[in-house]
Order: sequence, then structure tokens, then C-alpha cells
Amino acid sequence: MPQITADFQGQTVITTFEMTPATADDLLDALRDAYREVISKQPGFRSAALHVNDARTRICNYSKWDSRQDYQAMLRTPEMRERNRHINTLCKGFEPVMYEVAEVL
Repeated sequence: MPQITADFQGQTVITTFEMTPATADDLLDALRDAYREVISKQPGFRSAALHVNDARTRICNYSKWDSRQDYQAMLRTPEMRERNRHINTLCKGFEPVMYEVAEVL
């Protein structure tokens, strides 16, 4: 379970996905499968959480990594390149953005 702490020195990645309510469940399934089968086994992976809005038009993925390089290496694996091509067919688009914890209130 991800926890936000001010002293976290790793990389936080927040990815937003835009989709229709008709593809929300399929996209959630694809993301869950990717985490269970591939992402969680990658070096540097710490934790992640999936969030879906009430309208089922957006999914937010919050993940924590030891480093930016670990996250980028995961994206470059053949398995994730293939999965991301499939995920892209289930949504209008997605954007991962890297963050550092600035403050915990």
C-alpha cells in the first residue's frame, strides 16, 4: 500500500488515463494484470494504487519507485511495451508524470 511521507527519496509517478465508461473495467483489468504479472516484479518497484473517478472516465495510477531509472527501465521491457500498446487501445490517452514529494500536510 502506498504511503506518502516527506522523507521519501525515490520517484513518484502519477499517470492519468482518459477513457469512456464503457472501457473503464477493461482498462482497470489490464492495469491490474500488468501490476500483478510484470510491474510489481521489476527492480525498484515499491507500491502502487489505482483510483477511478465516479463518472468512470478517468483512472489515476499512483506508483512509487526507488529511482527514475527503475521506472524507465520497466517501461522499456518488451512485456510492458506490448501491454502499453494494448492499454492505449482502451483509452483516449494516458500521461505518466514524475513527481517528488514537496510537502505532506
